[in-house]
Amino acid sequence: MIHPTALIDPAAELEAGVEVGPYAVIGPGVWIGRGTRVGPHAVLRGPTRIGRDNHIFQFASVGEDPQDKKYAGEETFLELGDRNVVREFVTLHRGTHQDAGVTRIGSDNLFMAYVHVAHDCEVGDNVIMANAVTLAGHVKVEDWAILGGFTIIHQFCRIGAHCFSGGGSVVSQDIPPFVLVNGHPARPRGINSEGLRRRAFSPAAIAAIKQGYRLLYKSRQRLEEALVAMRALGSPEVDRLADFCATSPRGFVR
Repeated sequence: MIHPTALIDPAAELEAGVEVGPYAVIGPGVWIGRGTRVGPHAVLRGPTRIGRDNHIFQFASVGEDPQDKKYAGEETFLELGDRNVVREFVTLHRGTHQDAGVTRIGSDNLFMAYVHVAHDCEVGDNVIMANAVTLAGHVKVEDWAILGGFTIIHQFCRIGAHCFSGGGSVVSQDIPPFVLVNGHPARPRGINSEGLRRRAFSPAAIAAIKQGYRLLYKSRQRLEEALVAMRALGSPEVDRLADFCATSPRGFVR
């Protein structure tokens, strides 16, 4: 159902079954997939492509111009996948030509109230961002990451899969996969054991990740030596951790 007070530009495209609440505004160049619900007073601007079965709550802003002083009105994009939940006052901005020109967000993510995803970010699938998490531009967040409320992420950081940041963390370097961080600045506090158990990682895999974490952070070896020792464990999860750290241009939290 589309409420009669909603303002929908003729150049917007909505598949069958899209619901739009009172006073929502949908601009030209917005494409919305079947089953998506747009709440009251939400504002969607294009060029933006929104997949199926998303729920965009009241007062959210999706596809707005990037907050970048170099932006001069050129055409850039936002892509939002399927089954995402976008809560009140969330802001998801389009990309810039300083990067690929597109902000990409996957599927099955939860963006709690007041989350901000800046220009040119890439967010994977099954990510949870609690209230008021803020991503600066060009941040990459891998699948299943969980960011606690009021976490702040510096531009160009990478956030590894299955990691966890405690509430109020200030992150200025990459967070490796599986690692739990907290603090200002964020520091490693162990691995995200509970999250891994919930994701059905085997006890053997979790034990190997713990061993890899100890080699990385506790062995007092040079990074190159620690990475060799980690890869010698023969664990695909630890290999993923080692590969991430070996290719971290900003450095990772220590």
